[in-house]
Amino acid sequence: MTGPDIPHRPWADIPHGADSPLNAAVADRDSSTLDMVRAAVWHRQCLLAFQPVVQATSPRKTAFYEGLIRVLDATGRVIPARDFMPAIEANELGRQIDCIALDMGLRALAENPTLRLSINMSARSIGYGQWMRTLERALRADSRLGERLILEISEHSAMTVPELVIDFMDRLQGHGIAFALDDFGSGAIAIRYFRDFFFDAVKIDGEFIRKVQTDQESQATVRALIAMAREFEMLTIAVAVETQEESDCLIGLGIDCMQGYLFGAPTVHPAWMDKASARATAS
Repeated sequence: MTGPDIPHRPWADIPHGADSPLNAAVADRDSSTLDMVRAAVWHRQCLLAFQPVVQATSPRKTAFYEGLIRVLDATGRVIPARDFMPAIEANELGRQIDCIALDMGLRALAENPTLRLSINMSARSIGYGQWMRTLERALRADSRLGERLILEISEHSAMTVPELVIDFMDRLQGHGIAFALDDFGSGAIAIRYFRDFFFDAVKIDGEFIRKVQTDQESQATVRALIAMAREFEMLTIAVAVETQEESDCLIGLGIDCMQGYLFGAPTVHPAWMDKASARATAS
């Protein structure tokens, strides 16, 4: 019903049931995404983009890099994970992408002895045989490789199977592998589980980082998350840092490390890769 005081909203007339045009459009989009990623996996048209994580006290010094999975679509465009992971994370295609990301990350570590690298994974990949075989093969080739590997698991993913994640982390810590909790503060994790996990670092959800210098609530939240992490001796990392003002505020709040476009965009051709290629050519 419309009237002088009730503006007409066109979308109010669109049916939202199982067979609605809106649901059909979403289903078509997800199906198209699945086809794109499936083709990229089949043709091995995947790559890692590397973004630095810097020390807060010395922003020019890189603590480690994060390897971010990318796929190429049919036109050769580079598609970031945020555009396809939500559609594939719950099925086997998500497990295959995790395997590819891990394999590429381990190869980068093997080829660059000074590199320390974090790789994202879903808790659903813990029981996926190919993922574990990929890791075990690399560790057999170089038993110390794990000391430079960080595995990132999001709050939401960790809480889908917390007991399984805790057991998994316990088994892999013997190889020197570190763990980072991604999206820290998003609200998915239960405090009673937090103390049982073996996370070495937490990456504070970017929602609290954007414009933190002008938002008192965000500052209070970040301060509380830092204090909580320190109680458990965990390194704190702020993501999505884009301005010097945000960086200065975070340093004042006591953050340990920062990541974001202020310090470097994700790139498939990082400087250390070019140097490694030059050394290989010279030898």
